[in-house]
Amino acid sequence: MPNTEFSSENDAARDQVTGGSAAAIAPTGRQRAAITALIDSIQPVAEELGDRFAAHDQQLAIVGGPVRDALLGRISNDVDLTTDAVPQRILELVDGWADSVWTVGIEFGTVGLRKRGLQLEITTYRSEAYSPKSRKPEVSYGTDLHDDLSRRDFTVNAMAVHLPSQEFVDPFGGLADLRAKLLRTPGRPEDSFNDDPLRIMRAVRFAAQLGFSLAPEVAEAARNMADRLTIVSAERVRDELTKLMLSPDPRRGIELMVDLGIADHVLPEIPRMRLEIDEHHRHKDVYEHSLTVLDQAMELERSRGHEPDLVLRLAALLHDIGKPKTRAFEGGNRVTFHHHEVVGASMSRKRLTALRFPKDVITQVSHLVALHLRFHGYGKGEWTDSAVRRYARDAGAQLEQLHILTRADCTTRNRRKAAALARSYDDIERRIDKLAEQEELDRIRPDLNGNEIQEVLGVGPGPLVGKAYRFLLELRLEHGPMDKETAAEKLRSWAAEHLE
Repeated sequence: MPNTEFSSENDAARDQVTGGSAAAIAPTGRQRAAITALIDSIQPVAEELGDRFAAHDQQLAIVGGPVRDALLGRISNDVDLTTDAVPQRILELVDGWADSVWTVGIEFGTVGLRKRGLQLEITTYRSEAYSPKSRKPEVSYGTDLHDDLSRRDFTVNAMAVHLPSQEFVDPFGGLADLRAKLLRTPGRPEDSFNDDPLRIMRAVRFAAQLGFSLAPEVAEAARNMADRLTIVSAERVRDELTKLMLSPDPRRGIELMVDLGIADHVLPEIPRMRLEIDEHHRHKDVYEHSLTVLDQAMELERSRGHEPDLVLRLAALLHDIGKPKTRAFEGGNRVTFHHHEVVGASMSRKRLTALRFPKDVITQVSHLVALHLRFHGYGKGEWTDSAVRRYARDAGAQLEQLHILTRADCTTRNRRKAAALARSYDDIERRIDKLAEQEELDRIRPDLNGNEIQEVLGVGPGPLVGKAYRFLLELRLEHGPMDKETAAEKLRSWAAEHLE
């Protein structure tokens, strides 16, 4: 587990957070050891590269996330460096030394390289700013590390370690803010968010990922400037949302997005659920219910030994977004949401498409949303084997995700009802496992393939074969597997009755 507790061995290094600012402090012995370990992890590359830049009077420093994560006791796979050398100069300095070089990000001042299996990115000191209506930032280069750090998103990312000297640089109190678990900006948050509005999303993502709080002035600026996210490309917003959803506490990030008005521009369907009362859980609105389902899905995800699952978590969050559109009031103060799973699946597909999620993610999330109510017809286990087969067949490769989502969707406080549902979940999983052993449910096919159908009916390829295939598939789901001779007899009888 990441260690986020800092040593108190150096009393002089204690942070002071007053009036919204943090005093710069020196690293404790443990933190110095963490910085040394960070550099050692990329040796001898760090020393060779640092010496190479220094020999040509160019500065070089490890910066941002790797430094922050080292001080937090977290493992970081990124090696980000910054320099006063312009991109063309970087290329000259690594020419003949790097094993390979790429320039995909060179227009933004970044040169990528690989050395001894280690991948690094070196970026020229820079600032980025969006004009009011532009989706692409304007990049300008600088010559001073302090100025470069002043334009970073948050103080905890505005720390650096010079190479090859290993001098620690923290001009804006990032180390103090790490200990306080506080997100502040090096300068005015309004300026930082105006430089790159995506930082508004990054703030809530870091809150979810690191368990940090937003400084009051940062939260206020995010609230006032949330609409600036509309100029940021959907792909960049999607990437931040993905990191948030895969974080240890996505609920924290989603709640911040809703409270600060950020969700209105990213996931507007979520805040719209706040006042929609769930007919099954009248003590909670649908918004709170959905966040609880997300929490419970993650608990099941962990207890079943799965890695963080983006599709499952998105489905848990979005499974009831169709309720506001389907709410109806009936007699006896009864509220209904008929077919909200169908509407929700369509809405999920539309929102995730707008956010440029991959097609497979969109398809899988909307599939789970569409199926999340199917189990509630199970009752006390009176489903036939054919109904169980259809349930498993329709879920397909997502059966385990559907099991988790369905279980997580129980948020009732009625212990008797919750226990009864849990027994039903256990029962259907046992029945599916038993049938799977007998019939290979994950590969349900008709007992005759296309060629065999053509041979039995004496026809060639065409629509008739498709109709016959679907008939045999329904027969297989209804009655289970049968031998080929029996299947052929059933097919001939069907053809005689339904086909000319």
